[in-house]
Amino acid sequence: MCFSTEASFIGGAVIVAIGVATIRKVHKPSQLVFACIPLFFGIQQIAEGFVWLGLQNPKYEAFLMPATYIFLIMAEVFWSFMTPLAVMLMEKNKKRLKVLWVLLGMGISVSLYFIFCISTYSIVPEIKEYHIKYVEGYPKSIQLIVFGFYLIASLTPLFISTIKRIYLMGILMAVSCLITMIFYTQFLTSVWCFFGALISIVILWILRDARKK
Repeated sequence: MCFSTEASFIGGAVIVAIGVATIRKVHKPSQLVFACIPLFFGIQQIAEGFVWLGLQNPKYEAFLMPATYIFLIMAEVFWSFMTPLAVMLMEKNKKRLKVLWVLLGMGISVSLYFIFCISTYSIVPEIKEYHIKYVEGYPKSIQLIVFGFYLIASLTPLFISTIKRIYLMGILMAVSCLITMIFYTQFLTSVWCFFGALISIVILWILRDARKK
């Protein structure tokens, strides 16, 4: 859904709609953060739609960098702590809660690192091979290490939680990330969001099933 301006806006609108439906399925306050994940996915996609606009049409150039920063804050800063926080709030197993606290701390650390990078180094979005590539001046020496911590913080909570079927979201996220890394390595930040709609549907299913019970 990040292959063109239209796809980003349409995809974002669809995901936002799923997000609204998901929030309506909340029946416990502890589920609210988890239910908001699709809504944030949608906002992220819409932000990238404005990046497309700014890159393709000089008339909308003013949208380019603000939308770029909104997108990267969502993609790099937000998800590393959002996932462990959302899972932790719903988890009732005390032993697993301790692990989730550690993962949340890791996620917050990754988020702070990206906040520093986004505010310090140059970022240049460009269209390449029907995708948006974000050319970032971040330190290359620790890039893989930070990315590893990012994946651990954002994926591991979905596999250790006792919440029923939440591991399916983890599998989908892991597979989608793997596919993106193999086939679209240079566009990982952008293309991975293509799978946001599928993940959002799984979240809706999890909450709807939980509400029935």
